[in-house]
Amino acid sequence: MSPDSLITHFVGASALVLVAAHAAGWLARKLKQPYIVGQLSAGIALGPSLLGSLAPDAYRTLFPAAIGPALTGFAQLALVVFLFAVGYELDLRILGDRARASLTVALASFAAPMAVGCGGALLFREQLHELGMPRDPSPSMVAFAGIALSITAVPVLTAIVRENELSRSVPGVVAVSAAGVLDAVCWTVLAAALMGGDDAAALGWPWRVVLAVGFVTVMVLAARPLLRRLLWRTRLEPSLRLALLIGFALGSAWVTHFLGLHVIFGALLAGVVIPREEGGTLDPDLLRPLHDVGSLLLPFFFVLSGQSVALNSMDGTGWAVLLAVTVLAVVTKVGSGTLAAWLGGLDRHDARTVGVLLSARGLTELIALDAGLRAGLLSHRLYTVLVFMALATTLFTQPLLILTRRLAERDRARPPVPVPAASPPAQDGTTTPADLG
Repeated sequence: MSPDSLITHFVGASALVLVAAHAAGWLARKLKQPYIVGQLSAGIALGPSLLGSLAPDAYRTLFPAAIGPALTGFAQLALVVFLFAVGYELDLRILGDRARASLTVALASFAAPMAVGCGGALLFREQLHELGMPRDPSPSMVAFAGIALSITAVPVLTAIVRENELSRSVPGVVAVSAAGVLDAVCWTVLAAALMGGDDAAALGWPWRVVLAVGFVTVMVLAARPLLRRLLWRTRLEPSLRLALLIGFALGSAWVTHFLGLHVIFGALLAGVVIPREEGGTLDPDLLRPLHDVGSLLLPFFFVLSGQSVALNSMDGTGWAVLLAVTVLAVVTKVGSGTLAAWLGGLDRHDARTVGVLLSARGLTELIALDAGLRAGLLSHRLYTVLVFMALATTLFTQPLLILTRRLAERDRARPPVPVPAASPPAQDGTTTPADLG
């Protein structure tokens, strides 16, 4: 394919990706579902499983193999910008007065799904082998199975909390703060799993661990003070400052990719070390364009995710595994989150709301699955199963939240149970059952 033809196909495919994904996101929001559900559905529909099966000639014309690297590059750029903003917004001080309850919920909603996922990967090795996984999975593969069930999508959860007017409620604050802690734990465990993966990285994992620790130390101890001096003492133009910081995030992503990790970790780390404004507030002139650029380009990532979904390879085993994984993903998250929130002092209705909110996976799950697929920790067929699990759990969150709200309203509408009045003491000095109560 000539360079001019390559540019023509890429521009046409980009137009289709942007329009279709954002239109599907708008439709999903009209149906009271998160924006990401529509975008992911559009990405799968534009992939080889649907468009490639229904209209193979049109699919080859719209998405020739030659533009694959360009689409991948745009998808990775979108991830870097998006996760750079996520890292910049990450602030565990939101725990506040509910720190104990939030930490309890975060640890419980990580430990229970992690244990179930790792146990399932070991117990059902034969079924997973039919989906292309090795019969004897490596420790990294087992750990990744637990991570796949443990993740909660903070951006999707935050959007659901906001749309349901729970931002200032007790369950909303506990769920969002617990998800922030849970996110940090999951990213850390995922980094360890990727370092132990059997990919073709030039460096062995001990060297990668040493260099990664050194890189994080340099970023925290050296890069953060330099950035504080640059952002606070010099008044750069907003456009120049944005360009420098995105370049900084891309450079950090390049380093972590070189270390055998994924670009997502460098982007997150870059966002975390960016100093906030004096007083701890976020800079709106930085955050707003980051959200705009990230939301504009993220459809390329959804299409890239859809390209790897092999829907036509789903046989009876695949659908059975999908059903089992989805049930486990919902039950472990809702159950562990609800129990931990109740033990943390919330009433049963608020605790149930926290558990339901934490079951949303969405974009964060897709990012982790993409990293696992590229590191060789997932087969394409198991990747397909887990993508649909992420979509299903995100879809179920809003209906489960409505059901939880109706159960609470029904219980509050019930008349209180009358308390029987105490019987007067017997005149003959004997004791009645009421006296003993």
